Amino acid sequence: MSLRLIEIVLPPGYLNVAEGLIREQNPIDLWDEEITQGRIRIKVLVPTEKTEQLMDTLEKRFYKIDGFRMVLFAVEASIPRPEKEEKAPKKSGETKVEKSRIIGTRISREELYSDVEKMTKLSWIFIVLIVLASVVAALGMLRNNVIFIIGAMVIAPALGPNVALSLGTTLGDGDLSRRALKTIFVGSLVAFVFSALIGILFEVNPQIPEIMTRTKVNFGDIALALAAGSAAVLSLSSGLVSALIGVMVAVALLPPLVTMGMLMGAGQWELAGGSLQLFLVNFICVNLAGVITFLCQGVRPLTWWEANRAKKATRTAIILWTGLLFLLVLLIFLSQKG
Repeated sequence: MSLRLIEIVLPPGYLNVAEGLIREQNPIDLWDEEITQGRIRIKVLVPTEKTEQLMDTLEKRFYKIDGFRMVLFAVEASIPRPEKEEKAPKKSGETKVEKSRIIGTRISREELYSDVEKMTKLSWIFIVLIVLASVVAALGMLRNNVIFIIGAMVIAPALGPNVALSLGTTLGDGDLSRRALKTIFVGSLVAFVFSALIGILFEVNPQIPEIMTRTKVNFGDIALALAAGSAAVLSLSSGLVSALIGVMVAVALLPPLVTMGMLMGAGQWELAGGSLQLFLVNFICVNLAGVITFLCQGVRPLTWWEANRAKKATRTAIILWTGLLFLLVLLIFLSQKG
């Protein structure tokens, strides 16, 4: 069982109220201590899937209290081992809305936000990783060596910014979405520029299979990108980030971009246009699948006004991504038919 430890700091007068709210969530364990004069610390051990509901309840009740603080920790192990909780019988007053707030065993909204936010930072390490991944992917395609290409996908930091864009859209967080878009744009520009330089310096044969397969779009590519976007969100929201999931996202985005850069550098403009179409389709599919997966997991803002804003942003994003995808697929279909 995945566990989380929540520490709550409050004035002593709120101890009974806080513990009453906590016990309603049936925690695994609960204890308190006085840390300084005028402040107490409550520690709560809960299953991961109960973290968000408990934190939301406490924040709504105490966020205006001076000295209130809540800190969340991931628990590696706890002894004695917690027993699995038996399913309680359904109460007559229980509604679907209440039960749908927690779906599966995803981590809390705040923990997810913190994890994703760190991946959107535009740093020199990010730029260097993009350059290295682009160079390795380009050399792999020039040599028709799939092992090089897979190695480049392991290097490429494509997972975080794209999941951050989907999360920012789902929560209606414009600041997070803008930072994610900035990181994606800069990373894509760097990959394109270095790939174009390779296309200028080296002879690029468009008949190489690893290059030719990335100059046109088929329905398999769309399915791959949708699966990559959904898998990325599920990986992060479950707290089980895997390098293989990052590879899936990178496979959908970096190779078409690198192919486009090399072909443009070599003067193969028509084929480069096909690679651009593949990159755009994959980018749209990854983010469309990400937003839909977050919605299916019940990721929502805390307050009602934020929820209304997020609902509008999410609806707009889904309509926009779906419309762009339809137009691109239609354009590609007509161009291939012609």
